[in-house]
Parts: sequence; C-alpha cells; structure tokens
Amino acid sequence: MNRKKTTGLITDIVLIDIINFSKLTSKQQLELVVFITKSFKKMIGKMLVNSNTPLSKFIIGFVSTGDGFYCILNSRLKGFGAILGLSFNHLAEHISTKYSYFQGIRIAVHTGEVNEFTDILGNKNFIGDGLNDCARYLEIKNFNITTVMVSETGYSSLREFLILHKDFDTLLLKQGLQKSSTLTFYDKHGYEKRGCLIWLRKSGIINPPDINFNSII
Repeated sequence: MNRKKTTGLITDIVLIDIINFSKLTSKQQLELVVFITKSFKKMIGKMLVNSNTPLSKFIIGFVSTGDGFYCILNSRLKGFGAILGLSFNHLAEHISTKYSYFQGIRIAVHTGEVNEFTDILGNKNFIGDGLNDCARYLEIKNFNITTVMVSETGYSSLREFLILHKDFDTLLLKQGLQKSSTLTFYDKHGYEKRGCLIWLRKSGIINPPDINFNSII
C-alpha cells in the first residue's frame, strides 16, 4: 500500500523563551505569562492594523513550549521572522520595567520545515524539524538577551526579504542593525549549527509589509 508523502511548509519560525521561567513561583509564572500574552497580542494587533494584514495571514500558528512559544509565520513573509524577533526584544524591555523578577527572553529565528496537523481537540497544530532545529539555536553559550539568534538559513531569508523590500533595508540601516560574525557550535545531539546574533542600536517595533493576501487560499 502506497502512502502519500507529507509535504512540509518552509517558513520562518520565531522561538520565544522566558529565562529561568521554571525557577519562578506558580503565581509569578501565571502573572508573567498572562501579561506577556496580552502585551504580544496588543503589539501584533497594532502592527497588523498599520500593515492592513489579517492575523490569520500573518501568523499561521502559535505553539506553546511551557516556558515560551513558537511563532510560525506565513511563508509569504519568509525573512520577516528576524525582524519580528527584534520587535519582540524591544517589547521585552518594557516588560522588564514592570516585573522585577522577569529576567528577559531569549529569541531564536530559523527558516525551516513545519507540518500542520489536527490535534485531539480538533485544533490546528504544527510539528516538524524546523521547530526542533530552531530550539537548538538557544543552546549557544553566552547568549545576550538584547540580541536575536538567527540561524544561517534564517539570515539568508532575511537578506532575500530585504532585497525584495528595499524600504525595510533602509529602515534597518537607519535603526542601526548590527550583526555578529558567523557563530559555529554543536548542539546537544552533536550536530553543527551555524548562525549569527543580530540587534538594533535603536530598538523599536517594526510593522510587516502591506502585502495583498487575496491570492492566498
């Protein structure tokens, strides 16, 4: 019997990880997660209004990790994941002023494969090597919370995005986008990973481009 091979979607994955979340009390964990969720939702809502983009077309999935979440972008916006990570980092600075026990977030961005499936409750969910690979980029030592760790493929997608959207290239130059040299390390499974750290000298929240999504089914 021949089984149909599942074809995954190649897109940007942004992983948000709350530092030392498991060391907080249950009350602090709940308080922090509720506030972060509301803050991120509000931030994304404003971004989409300014970009004339529906949420369902911008982000195709959120996957909880317990101490953070994966944010999976529409493949039409591949390359914007790194910029979204920078925006999340800016919002984290605001959150740190409200909760003294909040130690910040670590952010990894990767372009990889995800597969959609329906979970036991009938909800859309995602799995795939892209999610696992993205998590590996948080294993790099001496991670600076003011930066975003971008995989080699994630950074290539960013460069392609900036070629197509030259106004974003100009904006990031104005905001002082900085990039480390290529970093090479081995993950817990012994596989080599390559990527770089990026950050903005002048941080802020950057809206996605206004794209006509009418052709997307």
